[in-house]
Amino acid sequence: MRFQGMMKMVAAGVVAAAVMATPVSMTAQGGDTVLKPADTQKLLPASVFYRGQSAPTQLRNSGGVKFADGFYVLATLVDTSGYSTDLQTKYQAYFIAEAPIKIGGQSLAAGVYGVGFVGDKFLVTDVGGHDVLSVSSGDDSELKRPTPLQVVVDPAGGFKLYAGRKYVNIRR
Repeated sequence: MRFQGMMKMVAAGVVAAAVMATPVSMTAQGGDTVLKPADTQKLLPASVFYRGQSAPTQLRNSGGVKFADGFYVLATLVDTSGYSTDLQTKYQAYFIAEAPIKIGGQSLAAGVYGVGFVGDKFLVTDVGGHDVLSVSSGDDSELKRPTPLQVVVDPAGGFKLYAGRKYVNIRR
C-alpha cells in the first residue's frame, strides 16, 4: 500500500515536470499561435539587411504569430546604432509578413519591412527605407509588464504588437 502511494507521488511529479517544461504559447481563436522569443529565434536571422547596411537583431526581443494555415508574421528589434538618426527614429524592428495582413485597419502586402513607433504613429518602410504605411498607434497605460517587444492576442480579435506600452493591431 505504501509503495502504491509513493508511485502515485512520483507519477504526479513527472506529470507536473512535463507540464512546466512545455513551452507556453497563447492560441487565438481559429488556431493562430502567438510566438515567444524562444520560438522565433529558430526562424529569424542573427543580422538583417536594411538601407544598405547589415545590423544585428535582438532575438531576445522578438515575437510573432503562426497562423493556422502555417504562414508567419515575425518581428524583432534591431541594433540600429550604425544608422543615421533619422533612420534610427523610424527603423526600430525588422518585420516579416508571409501573407497579406492588416495593420491598424490598413492592408500590408506580404514582405520584409522595417517598422517603428514614432510619436503616435506606427511606420512601415521597405528595406530601402521608403515609407510604405503609416497608422495611428495606441498607448496601453494598463499593460502590467511592458517589454521592449511582444505580441499578444487582442481580445477584440487579431493580435497586438507592442513596443513597451505602444501598440498596433494586426489582423489577417
